[in-house]
Amino acid sequence: MEKIIIALDGHAGCGKSTTAKAVAKELDYIFIDTGAMYRAVTYYFLSNNVDFSDALEVENALKEISLKFVLNPTSGIGEIHINGENVEPFIRNMEITSRVSDVASIKAVRVFNVAEQQEMGKEKGIVMDGRDIGTVVFPNAELKIFMTADVTVRAKRRLVEMESKGVDTSLEDVEADIRNRDHLDSTRKESPLKKADDAVVVDTSGLTIDQQVESILKLAKNIISA
Repeated sequence: MEKIIIALDGHAGCGKSTTAKAVAKELDYIFIDTGAMYRAVTYYFLSNNVDFSDALEVENALKEISLKFVLNPTSGIGEIHINGENVEPFIRNMEITSRVSDVASIKAVRVFNVAEQQEMGKEKGIVMDGRDIGTVVFPNAELKIFMTADVTVRAKRRLVEMESKGVDTSLEDVEADIRNRDHLDSTRKESPLKKADDAVVVDTSGLTIDQQVESILKLAKNIISA
């Protein structure tokens, strides 16, 4: 059976990563969390006091970075490692969340990560989620999905996720951060968030994760079996 690339884009807090992981598992595909890649770079920059506004400093820092997804045998999910260190436990807090859009808007960072992502997809059989997968990373992907949802619904989902990881925050702060990220993601100069012309829109406001997964699996299987 021929494998395809599934590009899954959309706004923050739509359930992209959770849905993409489940779809990949059902199809026995590889899930690639591009958001984790940008979070990992943000973590590295903050940990090493890299000045985001200094182009030369950013480029030199990127030369020192090696990103890799390593399968966690317990969860069965790939976790992001940077220079051999598993940074998954450190990249989901509010400090990283509040700065990741700034880092993702830097052209050199996007060029670096896009090259890494395209290399990962050469053999196909992947589900990749992000902001510009269907428009920039894999414009020829066989299936493109654009996920969206009401901002308050997204904030409530993100709050539950963060609280489950021990992050202390409020719904108001999470919603404000999501609104800010929507604005930054949609208006940035480099690879802004936008729906690919041939992407299928999935509004997850009233859908459970299982329903999201089922709708995307149906689309994928129709293409794979065609």
